[in-house]
Amino acid sequence: MILNIRRTLLAAAALLVTTLPASVHPHVFAEARLDVVLNPDNTVRSLRHLWRFDDLFSSTVLMEFDKNADLKLDDSELAEVSKTIFESIGEYNYFQVVTQDGKDVPMKPPANLMANFEEQQLIILFEAEPKEPLQLVGKLDFGVYDPTFYTAMDFTDDANMSVANLPATCTRQVIRPDPDEAIAQNQASLTDAFFNDPAGTDMSKIFATKLELTCQAKG
Repeated sequence: MILNIRRTLLAAAALLVTTLPASVHPHVFAEARLDVVLNPDNTVRSLRHLWRFDDLFSSTVLMEFDKNADLKLDDSELAEVSKTIFESIGEYNYFQVVTQDGKDVPMKPPANLMANFEEQQLIILFEAEPKEPLQLVGKLDFGVYDPTFYTAMDFTDDANMSVANLPATCTRQVIRPDPDEAIAQNQASLTDAFFNDPAGTDMSKIFATKLELTCQAKG
């Protein structure tokens, strides 16, 4: 299946705690963009995602889904690509990492996911909304990360994690964790998480590149 997302990688979490940088490598690479869209009342309206996949993976998708062998993907073939990716990443919250003051923010599944090909690269676009109104208060983290480590989501520039019309009560920064430091600082909690729930260990919050907003409540 496309993206080849496998729970077996998560089942090896105990080993990843000590060997991740040396032994686990992504097989698919995507240049990502994340736009946090705000409502007029300064609640979060949605997260808009754009992923541009590497040439090798894009070529593989083209070969797999080009049913009429015309070396391009027509609308029906692109629809099948969209459906397959949508189903593949759904159980991983669509690679979204959203927290407020360290607590998970539930997100609605995106209504749809659109696939396209531009300059021989696969492009994926979709938009997701919080399940409940999300106020710009406290520390909010927004990131994109594949918890199976199979796909590397690369934000090549800090400007690719964007929020328009950010109010003056908020500050913005992009956080790029160092994997070695993240493992060293969180080794105990990662080990505990594995033994408590070996099938569901999620290290996204630790390793994801994140857009962090720190917002003060209005007086």
